[in-house]
Amino acid sequence: MDILVTGGRLIDGTGNPWRRADVGITADRVSHVAPPGRLDAANAREVVDATGCVVCPGFIDIQSHSLIPLLTDGRSLSKVTQGVTTEIMGELWTPAPFGGRRWSAFLSGFGVVGDEEESRARNWTRFRDWLDDLARRGASVNFGSFLGGGTVREYAMGWREGAPTGDELALMQRIVAEAMEDGAFGIAPALIYPPSSYATDAELVELARVVGRYGGVYIVHMRSEDEHLLDSISATIHLSQRAQVAVEIYHLKAMGRPHWPKMPEVVALVDRARAERVDITAGMYPYVASGTGLGAALPGWAQADGKLMENIRDPATRARIRAEILDPGSRGSLAGPAGILVVGLRQPEHQPLNGQTLAAIATARGQDWPDALMDLVSAEGPWVFAVYFTMAEENLALQMRQPWIKFSTDAGGLDPVRTGGELAHPRAYGTYPRVLGKYVREQNVIPLEDAIRKMTGAVADRLGLRDRGQVRPGFYADVVVFDPATVTDRATFADPHRLSAGIRDVWVNGRRVLANGVHTGAKPGRPVYGPGRRGPTAW
Repeated sequence: MDILVTGGRLIDGTGNPWRRADVGITADRVSHVAPPGRLDAANAREVVDATGCVVCPGFIDIQSHSLIPLLTDGRSLSKVTQGVTTEIMGELWTPAPFGGRRWSAFLSGFGVVGDEEESRARNWTRFRDWLDDLARRGASVNFGSFLGGGTVREYAMGWREGAPTGDELALMQRIVAEAMEDGAFGIAPALIYPPSSYATDAELVELARVVGRYGGVYIVHMRSEDEHLLDSISATIHLSQRAQVAVEIYHLKAMGRPHWPKMPEVVALVDRARAERVDITAGMYPYVASGTGLGAALPGWAQADGKLMENIRDPATRARIRAEILDPGSRGSLAGPAGILVVGLRQPEHQPLNGQTLAAIATARGQDWPDALMDLVSAEGPWVFAVYFTMAEENLALQMRQPWIKFSTDAGGLDPVRTGGELAHPRAYGTYPRVLGKYVREQNVIPLEDAIRKMTGAVADRLGLRDRGQVRPGFYADVVVFDPATVTDRATFADPHRLSAGIRDVWVNGRRVLANGVHTGAKPGRPVYGPGRRGPTAW
């Protein structure tokens, strides 16, 4: 053995009760799992004492946004210090494949990407080109991705609203099939963001059918998480039935106080669908606030054909946008200006406003809040990051208890010393330790074994990763050692760039990337692929 981890409580990722066991790692695999004292320490190059700690599989983040961080750093510090060993990207967009009617490999305003990176990404004409490039750069975590649903539509149709023509749909189907054969886990539309929000239900079904033929997953940010939440759940179930594909819901939530009572109905809908053999599951993060672009508070039509800035500046169109922002069912009105924290401003003149609510910003600027919102979007772009306080704690607990739930961050891997002055959502630093500390140890919402299953084995099973997500001989050695008595999140909304505590050691493919809470700088991460990489599934 290269490494022998002794004295810990093993929680293997299956949901089974913990047991005392020693774990041996040889090269990049778990080679031994044995009762305490059965493995000879003299046969190990290094012995790690895990007395008082839990030994478990590395956490798999099924909703990561580390695309740009992995291009620019690769250490994924805020994730590794949470125990994350694998990140899965792809919600809404991916830089690859580039071509067709895509004018840029990166969504405008999403991140600071220079001309050199943009030029490089324009050569990623196949989905696999991007993953191959990441592999050459090196990363501390394993990485993979769904195919962005917005990417597919933009490739064929640009930012045009409406149904695709027959030729456009055929092109989208071909792009999906090629991406599946390149290793995508499925397709990931985000149906509140243009251009994905322009997709018709019929179009989504046809693309999901392609994913299903390759054994992949249709994973979706639904059209509504508030007024039409139940309809959106039903539509997702219906798509699964029509397309014969497994479906996964991103960050399940009920947004806005009037809609909080709907969560028990959501649970009942999913349970009933599963009883009727619909393969539907969901993920979540353990916070009462969501985080997304400030532009998400604008109506989707305002961004059609790339005319957002033109529409904001035109008085008549601006008045129409303003009226829709003030609609009681809009995202902005559900949170209210006092419930929207603006944290991603980049322009120097706006730095005094970072970390303030939209209500406070509007007062400081002498504006009504819809006008302040539109002016900030006009100056900063639609993806300037904001935090929306719209959820209920009691619903978080209800969701966590469901057997079909998983945990994810909905965030990228960050470094506190490389923030560029921007704030962030604390989930980027604290998601998994928050579950383990607050909801397992302090509030007893779910057992520790179930929490870890929902971070590891359940996610690997959903993705078809048959040799990750468990501590089992022959599986890749993605292993975490943490102190269950001290593990905790330290990031807050006011002070988000704070690393979590209590995660002691992390191995990725048998190499230690975190030692006694300190990143080693190692980058042993590898690409991980969906089942379609081997071709269409023969049922």
